Amino acid sequence: MTEPARPIRVLLADDEELIRHGVSLILRHAGDIEVVAEAANGRQAVELAAVHRPDVALVDIRMPVCDGLAAIAPLLALDPAPRVVMLTTFGDEDNVLRALREGAAGFLLKDEGPQELISAVRAAAAGDAVLSPGVTGAVISRMLRAGGPSDDGGAPADERIARLTGREREVLVMLGEGLSNQDIAARLGIGVGTVKTHVGAVLEKTGSTSRVQAAVLAHRTGLAS
Repeated sequence: MTEPARPIRVLLADDEELIRHGVSLILRHAGDIEVVAEAANGRQAVELAAVHRPDVALVDIRMPVCDGLAAIAPLLALDPAPRVVMLTTFGDEDNVLRALREGAAGFLLKDEGPQELISAVRAAAAGDAVLSPGVTGAVISRMLRAGGPSDDGGAPADERIARLTGREREVLVMLGEGLSNQDIAARLGIGVGTVKTHVGAVLEKTGSTSRVQAAVLAHRTGLAS
């Protein structure tokens, strides 16, 4: 008999108790998500994460004692490390870019609907990048204007694209569109595991360190618009 899948373990970090309570209620109704701990600041989030070992940490940016951005590195230093998603009302580009550079799996605005919140947690747990639609375009535009992090000082962008197979190029285009692994799988008619393999190959061959970096490369080379 097959054992039921283990629920996704989530830690919430927000200095507003009402926000924590509301997000917790939404996630607990999902059925496959378990809120294992709640923290009021970044320092407490790291301490609780070390004890409860969450799969995903939803962390607010503006908190006392230790803010969410400062908590990213120590959270990712844990073993096992949770996937860190910034949950905030502040959608400015500087915070988004810093969060991504620090290693956050994504950035979710608090005004997203309940289903978007649940989907984001599932996507993060599955290894996908999570960016609210309201900030995705701003992030890519900012990276393109700045020359982007995809200029790694190695081979030119076109040369890196030429390393890809036809299917890998298709996947890169979809990364540029901001699609999740599940969305890519549905569009191509293949399994999610196969998509993960293709995404890994795209990142390795293009010298990209993240899905966002690969997305910027797709836009810079004209594969995505």
